[in-house]
Formats: sequence, C-alpha cells, structure tokens
Amino acid sequence: MPDPSLVLLPASRSRGAIPIVPVTRQSWSAVERGLAKTARTWLKASGFTAGAGNHALLPDPSGKLKKVFYGIADAAKPVDPFDFARLVRALPEADYRIEGDLPDLGNAVLGWILESYRYERYRTPASPSARLVCPSDLDRAALLKVAAAHFLVRDLVNTPSLDMGPDELEAAARKLAGQNRAKLRVVAGERLARDFPMIHTVGQASTRRPRLIDFTWGPSRAPKVTLVGKGVCFDTGGLDIKPASGMLLMKKDMGGAANVLGLAQMIMEAKLKVRLRVLIPAVENAIAGNAFRPGDVLTSRKGIRVEIGNTDAEGRLILGDALALADEESPDLLIDMATLTGAARVALGPDLPPFYTSDDGVAGDLARHAVAANDPLWRMPLWTPYYALIESSIAELNNAGESGFAGSVTAALFLKRFVERARAYVHFDIFAWTPVAKPGRPKGGEAQAIRALFGLIAERYGK
Repeated sequence: MPDPSLVLLPASRSRGAIPIVPVTRQSWSAVERGLAKTARTWLKASGFTAGAGNHALLPDPSGKLKKVFYGIADAAKPVDPFDFARLVRALPEADYRIEGDLPDLGNAVLGWILESYRYERYRTPASPSARLVCPSDLDRAALLKVAAAHFLVRDLVNTPSLDMGPDELEAAARKLAGQNRAKLRVVAGERLARDFPMIHTVGQASTRRPRLIDFTWGPSRAPKVTLVGKGVCFDTGGLDIKPASGMLLMKKDMGGAANVLGLAQMIMEAKLKVRLRVLIPAVENAIAGNAFRPGDVLTSRKGIRVEIGNTDAEGRLILGDALALADEESPDLLIDMATLTGAARVALGPDLPPFYTSDDGVAGDLARHAVAANDPLWRMPLWTPYYALIESSIAELNNAGESGFAGSVTAALFLKRFVERARAYVHFDIFAWTPVAKPGRPKGGEAQAIRALFGLIAERYGK
C-alpha cells in the first residue's frame, strides 16, 4: 500500500516549497498587474486565463520553477473540491505549498493525497508524485488516516482474485484486527454449514472454502456499531453464468468487505467510543457439480426459506445470514455495504451510491455528512409494495423475482427481512470502482460512503 505521508508533508517543510497560488477569473487581473512584465508576457504566451481547473507554471530568470497559478471557480460556480488534485500528475516532482485561499481546503488537500494513489503490485513503480505541504490549520494526521483507509480499500479491490480469495481476505481482516487488538474468529466447515447455511451453500462449489469472518473491538458496554460487508471474492454467476464481459470486474465483488474494513480502520484508529463488530461472509461463487441450482430452496440462519430465482443473486444470500447474526444482539447501528446490483448503477451511475434506511434521522445526518466529506450518496426508498416482486410460490422469498423491475430496491427489501432488532439499519449498494479517472479518484477500486459514515458515527459516538 502506498504511504500517503510521502505526498502530504508536515507544515514545517514549507520553507523552499514552490507556492501554488489559487486565482479566479475575477481576481486574476489584479494578480497579473502585480507581476513583472516578463512574467506577464510568459503567462499570456502560455494561454493561462485563470479558468477553473487550469494551471500555469511560472519560471524564475534562471529557468527554475518559481510559482504555480491555479484557476478556481468563483463562489457562484462551485466545482468538485477534489479538482485541485489534477495538479498531482500535472506538476513536476517537487515540494509545493498553497499560497492564498482555496475553497473547501480540507477536501482539496485530501483529494491531493487520494490522487497520488497507485496500484503497483505487478508493475515497475512510477516516478514519485508531486508533494504538498499540509497547511498549518489542517490536521495532517487525521487526513493521512482517512487516506490510508482509502488506500487499503483500493488495494484490496484492485488485487486480482487469484491473490484475493477468501484466505487472503481473511488475512487482511486478521492483520487489521491484530493491529488494533480486536478479537477475531472465523466460522467455516461443518459449523458454517449448520449455523450459516446460505453462506455455505453459495461458496460450497469453490475449491476455496467459504467462511464467516467476525471480529469485535471496543468495550462491551459501549454503543454497538456493526458493519457487514459482502465478500464475494469472485462471482461467475454460478450456474446462471455471467457472460465473459460480465466477469471482467468480478474481482471487485468483495468491494463491500473492503469498504467495511476501511471504515473499521478509521473507527479504531480514532478510538471512537463504540463496540465495533465487523462481519464478512467470504466466498467464491463458482461452478461445480455441487453448485446450488435455480429452483433450490435454502433455509437461512433466521429460518426464512428462500427460493433461488437466480444463482447470480448470491450476494443477498450470504448477507442475509450475516445480517441475521448481527441483528441477534440488537445493535444501535447496523450497516451493510455490498456491490449488490447493476440496477443501482443504471439508476445512479458509478459515482453516486444509493443507500436505504427507514430511519429519517440517520438518513438526514448521512446526507449532511456526505456533502461535508465530498462523499456523494443518495437515499432510495424501501418501497414495501415491491415485496410482491420477490414473492415465491413455494417459499417465503425469491432471491431474484421474475419481473426485473426495481432491482436495487427489491434487493434492499430482501435484506431488510433479516433485520428486526437493530435500532437503526442502513444498506449501501455501492460500486466500489471508478471506471473513468477523475481528480482524486484514479481508475480502479474505490472507497465509497466511508467518509460520510465515519462522520456520522464520530458525531454520534465521539471520543
């Protein structure tokens, strides 16, 4: 995992750093008038107009880089604060500092760090990135912890399934638990088949044995916050096999597990006053003679019997068993994160994950923290009449239904049937992937919703 501290330097390193001067179209004329004639001539020749997202390099008389001008939008036309991060790959390697006012400074600096991420496990490392001196009024340690959690998520999701199966996902959870003195147990084999039959059934056709990873941290009397992450390390679709194009990104089907591990890391490092529990059903949905079949009826941990309408709707099956366990101890806040449906991407695209909850207070707080953290989310409805779409003629639920309508909503409703005792429950249908690079979000595995969730949890159960 890259070290984010290498690209965000302490404030004490500001001496000698090249200034980056934020300017707007409105302020640029005054700034330009204050420059030497040779500098004005150079900048005009370079075509710099102070447009949002544009930048210009100003050399000194010896030809060395003296200053960088960076165009920002005026207040009436706000842009993504991560837009500042485009400079990371545009500037030559050197130390830089911000000279002047930059809107949403904390998120702009965080975007700089996140843009510096590279996944280089299987390739020669690239040259070092441009480095930024942390402004003195920002908490550098806090920013680095957020970035480290994002880098963990990205590393896990980007790793090919050959090297990120249930064993390796368990190892990552063990490492995180060990670093924070959390207690971890793993349920597998005959006990998994007995106590978590849907997890076992989904993973039984793989040569990599299925399991439930379960770790806890914090005092038992503290408010209970439980995170459940979908850990499908590769999804063929099972006997309802995906086409080749549908399997290309299935290494990321454990993105929910990766995100809850990243969020757990943030919670534990911040030492929030919670009793944290992390549950990850880790499986590979493979094809063999003992693979589960369309039309089978599975009996879940909760006792709900589920008819299999599609073996490619396996994520909600393993989550159902894990959520049933989580719900048994009546947590104060129960969260699940899953790369669950293509329908969510059709509705909201890859960058805007939907979330579902019946708790209006939690929904409002999440929306507020999402805006503050530049971590976009959108609430979707738990529309109970749509339970009719996943009814079964021979069991209590069908895992897919026949209509194809409202796929993300019906998946959320399916999961909600396994939660009764939690005081608040939120389901996230994330993509965990950036298909087209944007500032602060390189192409590849991505952390989604964890900054907003951390803000919510820290506000409710602070230090």
